[in-house]
Amino acid sequence: MNNLFVYCEIEDGIIADVSLELLTKGRSLANQLNCQLEAVVAGSKLDGVEKQAMPYGVDKLHVFNDDRLYPYTSLPHTSILVNLFKEEKPQICLMGATVIGRDLGPRVSSALTSGLTADCTSLEIGSHEDKKQGKTYENLLYQIRPAFGGNIVATIINPECRPQMATVREGVMKKEILDENYKGEVVKHDVNKYVSDTDFVMNIISRNIEKAKHNVKGSPIIIAGGYGVGSKENFKLLFDLAKVINGEVGGSRAAVDAGFCDHDRQIGQTGLTVRPKLYIACGISGQIQHIAGMQESSIIISVNSDLNAPINAIADYVITGEVEDVIPKMIKYYKKNSK
Repeated sequence: MNNLFVYCEIEDGIIADVSLELLTKGRSLANQLNCQLEAVVAGSKLDGVEKQAMPYGVDKLHVFNDDRLYPYTSLPHTSILVNLFKEEKPQICLMGATVIGRDLGPRVSSALTSGLTADCTSLEIGSHEDKKQGKTYENLLYQIRPAFGGNIVATIINPECRPQMATVREGVMKKEILDENYKGEVVKHDVNKYVSDTDFVMNIISRNIEKAKHNVKGSPIIIAGGYGVGSKENFKLLFDLAKVINGEVGGSRAAVDAGFCDHDRQIGQTGLTVRPKLYIACGISGQIQHIAGMQESSIIISVNSDLNAPINAIADYVITGEVEDVIPKMIKYYKKNSK
């Protein structure tokens, strides 16, 4: 009762990275709240799935194993969470801001009249004083995310309704195993007690998933360009550098909107969230929307003609100059020193 729940997405028997990241964050929050961390997995062929979840500090794993639950469809998964939450009464529920999470989260929160904050970039525990009513609320979930087009960072709370629900995009939280041998309880539920036959009205006959053409998110080195790169032709310099240093190319929203690079390379609040070992920001001003997607990079190098560009404030190294002058020199000296 009143524990913290994480809904775990599963694909081909593997728990999604975003869910494991939320288990890591959930374990930390549960420790602060002095409550248990519980997880929900719904799908088919889930034997042994606890071996994936338990190392992240899960105290109780709720398993719903039924061939009809995979691939994901809205109605049965919604019924599972709604009916389970009516029984367990969690204080917090977290899920990924994925295609599934963005479909499932609003359905569950609407059914439970609990409210939901989407696309959070940070989650914290804190208190809130309502001076009008003379109340102080303790141990609330601070649901933090950029708002008003990214011009401010909003902290959203839900003092009264439960569960407090939030979705978080992949890559925002760190994924970290707590203990390989962590022991938690596994509860295998009878799906028919939670889901009616009418919820299975939709049957997926064929399902095709197009694989990504590149792996910007997983690359340890990213060369990202902004509107300041100037043109699509200049963007080719970033690809030349990426080829030399075995990196991937990304872009800011402004660069994508200008047609300098493809949308699936966009980094920031409305794109990918990345944590590379090296992030080279070329011609990027550093608006809060972009910084939200790359601020956890280990080393940040800014290449910018504007010495006062906001991104320079978070960069470890700043190179002042035009991208078309600096990048060819970087390629030249890297080739020279790597022989």
